[in-house]
Amino acid sequence: MAPEQHSGGEELGRFLRARRTQTSPQAAGLTPGPGIRRTPGLRREELATLAGVSIDYYTRLERGKETRPSPAVVDALGRALQLDDAEHQHLRELAVRAARYAPKPAPAPSRTVRPHLKLLLETVRPNPAYILSRSMDILAHNPGGLALYAGIADWPVKQRNLARYLFLHPAAHEVFPDWENQIRGCVARLRALAGTDPDAPDLTTLVGELLLKSPDFAGLWERYEVTGRKHTAKTFQHPHVGKITLVFQGMALEGTPGHRMGVYTAEPGTPDHDAMLLLDMTATPAEPRPSASEQKR
Repeated sequence: MAPEQHSGGEELGRFLRARRTQTSPQAAGLTPGPGIRRTPGLRREELATLAGVSIDYYTRLERGKETRPSPAVVDALGRALQLDDAEHQHLRELAVRAARYAPKPAPAPSRTVRPHLKLLLETVRPNPAYILSRSMDILAHNPGGLALYAGIADWPVKQRNLARYLFLHPAAHEVFPDWENQIRGCVARLRALAGTDPDAPDLTTLVGELLLKSPDFAGLWERYEVTGRKHTAKTFQHPHVGKITLVFQGMALEGTPGHRMGVYTAEPGTPDHDAMLLLDMTATPAEPRPSASEQKR
């Protein structure tokens, strides 16, 4: 089951509709009239009025029929919907995409991780670390980087994906005490990618699988949130080393579009650092270290 594919205008309309139905009149500065509201969130005419556009124009935007809103209109809609900075930028990007002819889907980015990056993962031990694709596939890792996600090593290499783990692995609920917050942030990240590159083959395959297999994912996907709470500290309830709280840092990698490296740290001398050392010592080794000839490539 693959997610529906949309033109740029349709994707812009879906985002506007989702955010409109989740914006209360009070949050938008309106005083609700008497009687029961049959429409969740703002009505179309209310949002059109707040943004200073006609109801006909806004309706065409939401239905994907109007694909060239001006920057001023886009910003007015963002303000009326009380979007935060990241959501507002996402709306601008959707509007830009809607204004041009949607190109053919680009091939999925390479899964190849260069040898010196694998060496870097080993160098940062005992800190758990990994390299992810844009759709959260684990492309490379050191022992602790994989062992943190208890049970994921039982899956075939190409199936190891952090979104798939959160929603489909039976251990995820126990490993993450704040599982609900984790899955919201995960879906928001994938939603943001889908909005600007909705036909990406690596993304459509993953989203299609999760829509089919996880009601939790399907419900969050429909909400169309593109920002989630970002916490630098993550707590794991690990079956081998117990409760461990680590500080996370993610970073983009030069020369490998879409690939990101994630590293976890703990203050030396703390119980969390001791648990991190134990995790590294007891985890299954990742891959053989790159040879000298590989490192020179």
